[in-house]
Amino acid sequence: MHELSITWSIVDVAAQVAKGRKVNSVTVEIGELSGVMTESIAFWFPEVAKGTPVEAASLEIREIAALARCDLCGAEFPTPSMLSTCPCGSFRFRRLCGEELNVKSIELEEIS
Repeated sequence: MHELSITWSIVDVAAQVAKGRKVNSVTVEIGELSGVMTESIAFWFPEVAKGTPVEAASLEIREIAALARCDLCGAEFPTPSMLSTCPCGSFRFRRLCGEELNVKSIELEEIS
């Protein structure tokens, strides 16, 4: 159920950036290993946004695939689970992406 509080945070960030202007869209990046259920964020967004400058905004969720670089052979490879290994068999790697949760962009109405 932490997706509800995450959604509140997303709406809060967008409303603060808007400073009273209407928000047209919000784009969020969610890594596949972040532990966040994108479907739940999409479900809660319209409810949480009611009565805020974000109410009419569309939500775009970009799912970021997990990727790592092996410390031994230098290969970059997908890591769709926390138990992934490099194709060379090594467990020693650095995660490059896939754990993020970012508000990437907020589109506001134009000031006339």
